[in-house]
Amino acid sequence: MNAKRAPAAKAPTAGDYLIASKSCELMNLQYFLQMGKLVQCISNLVHALQCERGASNVFLGSGGERFASERESMVAESDRLLADFYQALTEIHRELTAHPVSSRLLNQLASALHGLDGLQELRRCVLARKVTAASATEDYSSLIHNLIAVVFEAADTAVDPTIAGLLVAMVHLMNGKEFCGQERAVGSAGFSSGRFDRALSERMMHLIEAQERCFEVFTSFADDDSLALWEKLRQNPRESEIEKLRQRGTAIGRFKDLDPALADEWFRLMTERMDELKTVEDSVEGCFHARCTERFADARNSLAHQETLIASLDARDAREPASRPLLVLCDSGGEQPGGDTWESDGVGQQFGRSIFDLVQEQTRRLQQMTDELQSAREALEDRKTQEKAVLLLMEHRKISNDEAHRVLRKLAMDQGRKLPEVARALVSMADVLK
Repeated sequence: MNAKRAPAAKAPTAGDYLIASKSCELMNLQYFLQMGKLVQCISNLVHALQCERGASNVFLGSGGERFASERESMVAESDRLLADFYQALTEIHRELTAHPVSSRLLNQLASALHGLDGLQELRRCVLARKVTAASATEDYSSLIHNLIAVVFEAADTAVDPTIAGLLVAMVHLMNGKEFCGQERAVGSAGFSSGRFDRALSERMMHLIEAQERCFEVFTSFADDDSLALWEKLRQNPRESEIEKLRQRGTAIGRFKDLDPALADEWFRLMTERMDELKTVEDSVEGCFHARCTERFADARNSLAHQETLIASLDARDAREPASRPLLVLCDSGGEQPGGDTWESDGVGQQFGRSIFDLVQEQTRRLQQMTDELQSAREALEDRKTQEKAVLLLMEHRKISNDEAHRVLRKLAMDQGRKLPEVARALVSMADVLK
């Protein structure tokens, strides 16, 4: 006797995949709601490490005579924020690894964690004064660079243009603030020694230019409240004082003997500037979180509405089966039929038309989102290209990451071209450099 055959599984419908498309968007937005906390923790940790780097720089530059207690308190604050970062990462770990959205993001997290593993050893070397101020600054900068790169890779995974734009604004603001921190270190070294040699002056010029490029991108994507804070920062009288000191630092050969006391004034002004930049950064992060919450609520409501609509259409179709298959024609707007066609296999005419309309609406909306994402993608692509160019220079010239960035900026300055243009040219010559 033959075994009873199990009933055939119901074939998936257009409605099933339409709901799945909406669910995918919802999951992405939920992911960014959780990612927002990690981004905030990275922002806070980076700022703390920048403060710690500045104090360590002064401590080492003074032979351990200055900023010893300040540095100790900053180390404690960094440790507190480091614990927050690890906690936030633990909370999102399952989402990051169970359904990975980007191998580059996961690899960058690995790089950041590996760098943080060496933080305690770096601190011990600073305290024992076994490293130079320049060496410690480079090590701290590498740590910070890896953390900021996590935010960059997170921005590259965003599919909602408003969220992507805010992350682009934030990562460029963070980079600009980091260049500001490096400029603080360069200026402190020059003013402390009473003179700026050519290399130090050129380094300061490159860092000023790098900041301006980052801030230009930031202002293109930031929200109105954050832009208002940015304008307030630019109008602060402190900025004119910084500019005067910058002119002394970048005027190669004109100021041979500078008052070392200017180092304290420079450090104070630049520290105030970085603290205010952090306030702008917090504003962008707050807007990012609010936007994620808003978009998540909208997407959840839209999904619930479409599930209800499709279920009602499906029920109506069951009550009123179609007398014949429906042929739906998709044309390009002309009078003659054309384009793709599909049969509904018994789907009711009204239901077929409704599903078709919903699919078309989702298609148009996704295309609009893709178009709006383009400018954010281009800004991120410029940064990726620059990083590729830096890696090529590091491999080809056997130099450090910081030196490679310096070389790239100098090439751009010497050629009178924008940094992304020079980076693209270098990357295009990758085979020649190998």
